Amino acid sequence: MSKTYVLDTNVLIQTPCALLSFEENALVLPIVCLEELDRLKTEEGERGSNARECIRFLETLRQKGSLLDGIQLESGGTLRIEPNYVNVALPEDFIATKNDNRILKVCKGLEQTGTKVILVTKDMVVRLKAQMMGIEAQDFTSEQSPRISEQYTGRMDVYTSDENLTAFKKKGLVPEDVFSAPGDKKKTITPIYNQFFIIHSELKDKKTMLGRYNGQAIVPLDYQKKEPFGVRPKNVGQYFLQEALMTDANRCPLVIVKGAAGTAKTFYSLAVGLEKVMDTEDREYRKILITRPNVQFDEEIGYLPGTEQEKIAPFLRPVIDNLELLIDRNEKERYKSERELRGKIDELFDRGIISTEAMNFIRGRTIVHTYLIIDEAQNLTPKQAKGLVTRVGKGTKVILLGDPQQIDHPILDERTNGLSYAGERMKGSPLCYQITMQKDECERSVLAFDAAGRM
Repeated sequence: MSKTYVLDTNVLIQTPCALLSFEENALVLPIVCLEELDRLKTEEGERGSNARECIRFLETLRQKGSLLDGIQLESGGTLRIEPNYVNVALPEDFIATKNDNRILKVCKGLEQTGTKVILVTKDMVVRLKAQMMGIEAQDFTSEQSPRISEQYTGRMDVYTSDENLTAFKKKGLVPEDVFSAPGDKKKTITPIYNQFFIIHSELKDKKTMLGRYNGQAIVPLDYQKKEPFGVRPKNVGQYFLQEALMTDANRCPLVIVKGAAGTAKTFYSLAVGLEKVMDTEDREYRKILITRPNVQFDEEIGYLPGTEQEKIAPFLRPVIDNLELLIDRNEKERYKSERELRGKIDELFDRGIISTEAMNFIRGRTIVHTYLIIDEAQNLTPKQAKGLVTRVGKGTKVILLGDPQQIDHPILDERTNGLSYAGERMKGSPLCYQITMQKDECERSVLAFDAAGRM
C-alpha cells in the first residue's frame, strides 16, 4: 500500500538523491523547503553543493510537468510541492513562522484532509514536536550503518585443534578448520576477505596465533615481527593495525581504523608512514599527507591571516603531539629542549616528508604515491568519505581513522557518519583492511586505560 512522506530540507541536504529512495510512494515537499534550498545554494562547502544538486534535480522535474500537481519519479513514486496549509493551527507555544513549524503545518493540514502522512527528518527536535502533535515521524535511514555494536570490526576470535594450530604457520587454515566456540565444531564461520583472526587452541585457550583471511585461507601475518620506525606492537589490535598499515598500496590501498581515544590509531599510522617514507631503500611513498574533516576554509577560519599551514596548525596539534613521541623515543631526554624537539618536527614539514592540507583543497585532486592520513574521520559525511577515497591515484594508501562515538558534526551520528559508512560499504573488499581497536587496548596512560573502561 502506497504511503505519503513529507520531507524536511535536512534530508535533502545530507542526501541529495533522497527523493529517489522512497520506491513507489508519494512524496510531498513543503514550499518552505524550496526557500531553504534557495538560501543554502550560495554556501561554500558540502551543504551548498548538495542544495544546488537538489535544485538542479527539481528543475529537471519541472520541465516534465507541474510540480504542484505531481511528477512521476524514476523510482515509481510521485513528488509534488505543497504550498497550502499556512493557516493550520499549531500548539500555542509553537512559533508559526519558524521553518520547522511550517513543515509541521503541512503535515497536520494533510492529515486533516484524510491523508495519513509520515514526516521524514534528520532533526530530533522536529520529531519530538511531531509526536506532540500526533504526527508520525521517522529518521532518514537509507544511508544508515548498523549500530556500533553490530558494525564490522575486522577481527574475530576462533578455535581450532591443537594439531591445526601447530601446523598453521606452514599450511594456514581453511575456514572449515576453525569454529567460533570451543568444544562445538558445528559452529563454523564464514570469513570475510581480509578479516583478522585470533586463533585459539581448543585445548589451551591461551595458546594463540594471529592470522588474516586472504580469500581462500587464514594465513599468518606478514609483518608481525616488524618494528616500524622503532615502534613495537603492544597488543593484538596493534599487531593487526601494523599488518594493515605495512601492507603495500597495491594490495591494500585503503585502511579503516576505528577505536576509542588512546588506542594509538594516529600514533601507529604516523610511525608506519615515517618508516615507509624515510627508512626504506625503495621509498614507497613521496610523502605523508594529513587532513581532518574539521579543517576547512569556511567562514570561521578562511579570513584569518597567515598561510594555509598557519591557519590549520591549531587543528593538527594532536598530530604534533604524536610526532614528539616518535621523533625522540627517549622519554627522559625528550623534553629537555623544547626548541630542539620542535626543530626536528619542523624539519619533517620543511623537507616535505609530512604535509597538511585543508579538506576542501583535496577535493578534485588525484593524489598519487602518497600516504594519506584522514584523522577524526567520524566527522566526515558519507559523501565526503566517498569523495576522498575516490581521489586516490596510483600508489596512494588512504588511512581513515576515528571513533564513531565521538562525533562533533551537527547532523551526523554513530550510524550516519562517513567512517561507519565506508566501513560497511568496503566490508569484504580485497583492497581494504579494517580493524576496530578495543577499549582494553588503550596504551596512552594508566589513567586513560582505566577511564576507557569506566566512563
